[in-house]
Amino acid sequence: MPRTRQILVLAVDGCQSLDVLGPVEVFDHASREVPGAYRVEVVGPTESGSVTMSSGVRLGVAPLPEPPQRHHTLVVAGGEGARAATGDPAVVDWVARASRRAHRTASICTGAYLLAAAGLLDDRRATTHWEFCDAFADAYAKVQVQADPVFVRDGDVWTSAGVTAGVDMALGLVEEDLGPDVALAVARQLVVFFKRPGGQSQFSSALSAQQAARPALRELQAWIAGHLDEDLSVAVLARRATMSERSFARAFRREVGQTPAAYVETLRIEHARDLLEDGAPSLEGVARSSGFASAEVLRRAFHRRVGVSPADYRARFRLVT
Repeated sequence: MPRTRQILVLAVDGCQSLDVLGPVEVFDHASREVPGAYRVEVVGPTESGSVTMSSGVRLGVAPLPEPPQRHHTLVVAGGEGARAATGDPAVVDWVARASRRAHRTASICTGAYLLAAAGLLDDRRATTHWEFCDAFADAYAKVQVQADPVFVRDGDVWTSAGVTAGVDMALGLVEEDLGPDVALAVARQLVVFFKRPGGQSQFSSALSAQQAARPALRELQAWIAGHLDEDLSVAVLARRATMSERSFARAFRREVGQTPAAYVETLRIEHARDLLEDGAPSLEGVARSSGFASAEVLRRAFHRRVGVSPADYRARFRLVT
């Protein structure tokens, strides 16, 4: 019989439902691949036997074990409620004590706030949902906040970015426990990528761009997306927008939030990501299709923007067929 690892998942009122149920599903499917691998219990600070998640759905939970028993992994779910719970000394104290009784501790999204409030992230690298990284760093100066990664491991403490990143982190935990073959099998069953590396950017860089206010520039943005393999210099784009180069560059940056060159590179990187996820065998072909001058130019831009090489990205993200 394999060793059974007990997982405690802390859910408080106002927690994000996927922060709780995403990792629970990962551990459940891992236990189907390796019977008896995990025993999961969702616990919460409630006398009613349930918590109300941020979606309004009620979730049954066991009471917080007192004293916290020895267990393998403590997982703290995030959401609005997790941040609010930092003001509850009893919850913060329980997290600190339960972590000391665990082999490792993990948080999802703003669950990192509870770990930080309990002093578990002092002088450690950690992440949380990108929207809260600045506020998190301001609130907890001893934490070395990393805004980009999907998840961060520092010793026996793991933290993840928002919502679905908890699934990525849980797959990482399964891989550490049971090996990559089991983690890959779970990813296939859940129809998710295996696996986004911890250093992978939290979200598509294209999301940071905004739509221009004036119709001519919005139309140009749409045109750029369909002509990434062409000359997209400022001179070419300004002519298409019927503006002088100087006026175009200033207006584009003001309305889109990026320079034209940065915007074009962003879309080219996104196109390259799509091709790599489809398993494109030739980096030279990916570079040409995406509008990069060479595979080497693609490699440099891709690593700067995404945090991994195109080859590593393809190996980790290639769609399973």
